[in-house]
Amino acid sequence: MQAKTQRSTYVAYICSVCVVKMTVPLERVLLAFLDDPTVPRYGYDLMKAAGLKSGTLYPMLSRLEDERLVTSAWETPQQDGQRPRKYYRLTGEGIRVARLEIAQVWADRPRAPGRPGRPVPGSLG
Repeated sequence: MQAKTQRSTYVAYICSVCVVKMTVPLERVLLAFLDDPTVPRYGYDLMKAAGLKSGTLYPMLSRLEDERLVTSAWETPQQDGQRPRKYYRLTGEGIRVARLEIAQVWADRPRAPGRPGRPVPGSLG
């Protein structure tokens, strides 16, 4: 039974990310969300954290919402004249997919070779 559950989870995972292509900007946004995945983030905050412009960020957030990896909600302004913010949050599935995608990117990224004759900091006990 467990093999069937793992297989169906894998298939669901593959299907959930077939439209959203992993890019460096997407990696930055997912990392910003994963800093604290339970905290809602508003667009300007994500722009600063990911180092992206609004023309890159908002279409990406829209695609993530379409894939049900992100949800959004408008805040209720606390004072007259205050503009409402739209907050974004990873869904449970979004957290899982983001962690898997980031792990895959980091696993595939080539590592810089060590320099011979020099110990790695912290490796000498």
